[in-house]
Amino acid sequence: METTETRPVVSEFLGTLLLVFFAVGSAVLAGEYIGSFGIALTFGFVMLALVYALGPISGCHINPSVTLGALLAKRITVRTAVEYWIAQVLGGIVGAALLFLVAKQVPGLQTHAAFGSNGWGDRSAVHINLGGAFVAEIVMTFLFVFVVLGATHNKAVKGFAGLAIGLALATVHLIGVPLDGTGVNPARSIGPALFAGGAAITQLWLFIVAPLIGGALAAVVHQVTHPPQEEAAPEKAAPGESAPDEPAPGDRV
Repeated sequence: METTETRPVVSEFLGTLLLVFFAVGSAVLAGEYIGSFGIALTFGFVMLALVYALGPISGCHINPSVTLGALLAKRITVRTAVEYWIAQVLGGIVGAALLFLVAKQVPGLQTHAAFGSNGWGDRSAVHINLGGAFVAEIVMTFLFVFVVLGATHNKAVKGFAGLAIGLALATVHLIGVPLDGTGVNPARSIGPALFAGGAAITQLWLFIVAPLIGGALAAVVHQVTHPPQEEAAPEKAAPGESAPDEPAPGDRV
């Protein structure tokens, strides 16, 4: 693959790695000090920074649900989506591995069946049941992916995509952390679950399936509420955006 083709994929790998290490790390290493509010802000701040850093290169999806939404909204090709999904999952696993390495240096820190993983029932702070967690993940992911698609649309105010996306991710975590730890991102859920083991693995399916459903629904509704990209006036793209006369970041055949 040429360098111009590998850069977006490497960006998705790196972005997901950093999101998991720092954002999930805030829950694993500092949760007792910063609480749910601090964890939510960390997710939002890290996402905001990465959108501006990696958006011009790959679109900064760093989330399989966002990539699915972009694919269904016809902003990227199937090949690009598959490459992004692989990079995101691998990035999430490597980020979790680095976090696990650091966590093991903290005496007495519990990682088994925990480690920032998602869950319901006894693994939920409010003991939400399976059905509640499933619906919550769909709705939270819907909001996040819908904001991503809307903020990066050519009709959106230029230059503010990162702010909107970061605030949306922080918002869903403010609601979701007490419910099920907030999945919303299958790659973010897979990495920590593999190292947590136990119930984190057996409950992982929900945090893959429900967010993908939410992302797909967001793409469908976005097609109803927003005009096709080609109808928007050509302008210089902001971070995470692309002008209609240019291919979307990462949209390479």
